[in-house]
Amino acid sequence: GKIQQWFSRGDGRGVIFIMNATTVAEAKTLTDGLPLSKAKLADFEYTPLGPLTPLRVLLAPPAAAGRQDR
Repeated sequence: GKIQQWFSRGDGRGVIFIMNATTVAEAKTLTDGLPLSKAKLADFEYTPLGPLTPLRVLLAPPAAAGRQDR
């Protein structure tokens, strides 16, 4: 359940896994357990992903400053 999505690369040179992991080390541990990794038939590159900066502003809790409840 850690691989959320997978895509084939446009250049035909492999696949891309989007994984639910908090660190690159966690993602590496997960891929090291895959059968192709154990058989030394796959190489992996790791790139951390996160939300776009403008989206972080929208996802942040609203500021309470200047607000008065009556």
